[in-house]
Amino acid sequence: MSKAARSRLSVLALALVVSALAIRELRGIPDALAASREPALSAVAVPPEAVSIPSLMVAGRELRVGDSAADAVASLGSATLRLASDDRGAVGRRQVRSYELDGTSVIVVLEPFEPRGALRVAAIYLN
Repeated sequence: MSKAARSRLSVLALALVVSALAIRELRGIPDALAASREPALSAVAVPPEAVSIPSLMVAGRELRVGDSAADAVASLGSATLRLASDDRGAVGRRQVRSYELDGTSVIVVLEPFEPRGALRVAAIYLN
């Protein structure tokens, strides 16, 4: 076998080994990353039959996804707070609040939209 053929064969073998290692690493997520990507369970869970809505009218005020947490809590002042829980979301602290409003269960998820950002309304659910 010529020197050029051995050189090509060596490069091909090295490429195969590197490819096999890369595929092995990409197939599985390390346990530490897998645990951090799973959504945290909270005391206030969103039921599967709950419906996500972009906005809600409460006592003549409109609550919208993207509003600040302070505005959301002020808008829901006439509703009865049933449960509230804090946990960790993908970007930081998450707060899930469950309200009773005129016989309807309303769940509001508050979380920052950016690292170290202020809490904002991330989701509104009716149940």
